[in-house]
Amino acid sequence: MTSATTGGAATGAAMTAAAPAASSATQHPSWHPATRVAFRFCVLYFGLYIFLTQMLTSLLLATTNDAGAFEVDMTAPVKAIVAWVAAHVFRIAHPLVMRETGSGDRQYDWILLAIMLFLAVVGTIVWSVLDRRRLSYPTLNKWFRLVARFALGATLLTYGAAKIIPLQMPFPGLQRLIEPYGNLSPMGVLWASIGAAPAYEIFAGCAEFLGGMLVFLPRTATLGAMICLADGVQVFMLNMTYDVPVKLLAFHLIPLSLFVIAPDAKRLANVLLFNRPAPVSSEQPLFRSARNNRLALFAQIVAGIFLITANLYGSVSNYSTFGPGHPHSPLYGIWSVENFTSDGIVHPPLLTDNARWRRLIFDQPNTMIIQAMDEVNRGFYANINMRAHGFELTRATDKN
Repeated sequence: MTSATTGGAATGAAMTAAAPAASSATQHPSWHPATRVAFRFCVLYFGLYIFLTQMLTSLLLATTNDAGAFEVDMTAPVKAIVAWVAAHVFRIAHPLVMRETGSGDRQYDWILLAIMLFLAVVGTIVWSVLDRRRLSYPTLNKWFRLVARFALGATLLTYGAAKIIPLQMPFPGLQRLIEPYGNLSPMGVLWASIGAAPAYEIFAGCAEFLGGMLVFLPRTATLGAMICLADGVQVFMLNMTYDVPVKLLAFHLIPLSLFVIAPDAKRLANVLLFNRPAPVSSEQPLFRSARNNRLALFAQIVAGIFLITANLYGSVSNYSTFGPGHPHSPLYGIWSVENFTSDGIVHPPLLTDNARWRRLIFDQPNTMIIQAMDEVNRGFYANINMRAHGFELTRATDKN
């Protein structure tokens, strides 16, 4: 009896002692070696991309430049590194265009991408060698996934708000309406087509905005990332097929969305592909304390509301400056020139006479476009005097 009791007690003690270890193993299981390597690469590459491109601009709500393009003011050391790599690695003799042009696919951007990719690959190799004994990265995964969620969401909010208030692709202006279709670039065709259908642009903007909002909250992050993935695929295909120079950013929305979805990939596959029940999400909270987790959730909600409100406010504010609500010229319209006299000489409407005006286009309040008989448009600043029934023109290159 004594021996049996002692043996039972010993067995019970052993089971009790083993419980914490089993619980710990359940909380932080060992990752597959390939998963660890892929995670290290994602942290390094996406980290560099987020903090060295316009994704950071969307996170920080940086202002736009004169061209209305979102940009991150790259530091001088980064620009110097890109210029050195361009000259000594890629053997580019001409200076790179580093100022913002509205394009995200400049030669500068491609070289910066090559540098980030090189640093991420080398960093992954070094990290894997130095940290080869570590079996998983649960803490880093939680925090970096948070950064990835907000970078992805902020970017989608930026572009979504610019479509909900039709700013990115405005209704075709008067100059566009008289331009022959054959003269349009592929991007011009896309911009004019979507701009002429504001309801569709608003719909697309709502889809981007919805994905951006949902990805901010842990409970809806996977659903939001799936919507962001669909948005990213659509935008990338449009940019590729219509030659829109934002291909790099559009492409990165796809793998970044997949990175956010990855922890729930098996659960989604069980439901969508294998007709199996999905287990409860294994994602761990940011902190061990329930109070700290509530504070963290509150902070994410506040940050999300701030980004949502700021983007909508910015788009509404720009509605009257860049959007459909901008003021028009007092002579708004497309005017056909029936009679034209210059220095006392009457010019008949001959297609060979490029000095003769064919049309006048008044759209913006202080500008005017002259279309000559050769259908070449020339823009001027216009000081319109309605009382004197005339206007004074000034070239952009000559203020006199």
